[in-house]
Amino acid sequence: MFGNDRGQIRRYYLDAWQRHCRGEPLDPLGAQIADVIAAHPEYHALFAAGGDALERDFGPEDGTGNPFLHMGMHLAIREQVATDRPPGLAQAHRRLSLRLGGAHEAEHALMECLGTALWEAQRSGQPPDEAAYLECARRRATDV
Repeated sequence: MFGNDRGQIRRYYLDAWQRHCRGEPLDPLGAQIADVIAAHPEYHALFAAGGDALERDFGPEDGTGNPFLHMGMHLAIREQVATDRPPGLAQAHRRLSLRLGGAHEAEHALMECLGTALWEAQRSGQPPDEAAYLECARRRATDV
């Protein structure tokens, strides 16, 4: 939808949150983004800062992580669960949700698997290994 335009993506997040806070209607993606931000009160001050959040670089030296990457991973996992891709991920997510007390907690558990799959894909120059990703998700669902 946005390509690689970091500023455009971040503006969309900020706009979705501001619209949510004003009680304005949101499109489906904006509603998902607002839901993810609402579930992360630690990011509310960042979005209250408005445009300053759009330009900030988040590096490992901050010790805080990149909130936009984190929220983007939530959205990616939600889409994967909704479409059950890779096949079996929705079941692993359901198991994690039951064991951890909710879908949001399950998404956090799956982030390590997704992050590893993306890192390996980038390192190797290959598409993400869906089988390895699913195996990690299944392991997390049974080892928690």
